[in-house]
Amino acid sequence: MVVCTFLSSNCIELERTVEVHETSINEALRRWRIIPVIVIEDPKNALPLAGALLSGGLPIAEITLRTPKALEALRRIKGEQPEMFAGCGTVLNVEQARQAKEAGAEFVISPGFKRDVVDYCLEQGMPVFPGVATASEIEAVLDTGLRLMKLWPITTLGGTEYLELLNGPFNGVQFNPSGGVTGATFPQYLAMKNVVAVGGSWMAPSDWIAGGQWERITDTVRQTVGRVNALAQRAGSTNFARPFGAREIRLQQ
Repeated sequence: MVVCTFLSSNCIELERTVEVHETSINEALRRWRIIPVIVIEDPKNALPLAGALLSGGLPIAEITLRTPKALEALRRIKGEQPEMFAGCGTVLNVEQARQAKEAGAEFVISPGFKRDVVDYCLEQGMPVFPGVATASEIEAVLDTGLRLMKLWPITTLGGTEYLELLNGPFNGVQFNPSGGVTGATFPQYLAMKNVVAVGGSWMAPSDWIAGGQWERITDTVRQTVGRVNALAQRAGSTNFARPFGAREIRLQQ
């Protein structure tokens, strides 16, 4: 169900837009279940980083707008590694969302919820995941028609216990929790029925990127992907993380 306060014709269009949005990006997130949160200072590290992620079996990354050269790094990745499913994080306003789109971002993630940012992204056909922390913010996002949102900062909010509580009044709403998730704790979140994917920097922290520790990043990513696949196998899922899935998903559309 899409919650909408517009005229009926606009509601139909909003529902169609949201359904398209969910069909593409949600399939990707359900396949990989992990979003590497990237803070990159030097664009020259963008392609080696993308290569390290791909070699580890994870063709997805959230390039955060926390550094002056983040958009250039995103451009290089999308220009040279089109198989990477790369998006933009820490998007705080419409101008940044516009810049992210121009740089080739395939999705936008925000730490909080701004209606104008969500509206812009939906108008542009660009998947968007606004951040929420409270029941009121979740309700506000639901009014846009979205049902998958970022839950941040999850460790401060109460971790898996908070997710369990949210599942009562917000049954059917799904989350991508981030903020304090680590290599030790991510399986706990993936076991929650209202979690699609988790975001975190443990696979490619900024000091590893700055230091060119590409093999270390690849090894950590590979271990993480292996654990995700093992969790899926135990749960009886046929949805396994595997390399180059972004390209496969695009060919299916």
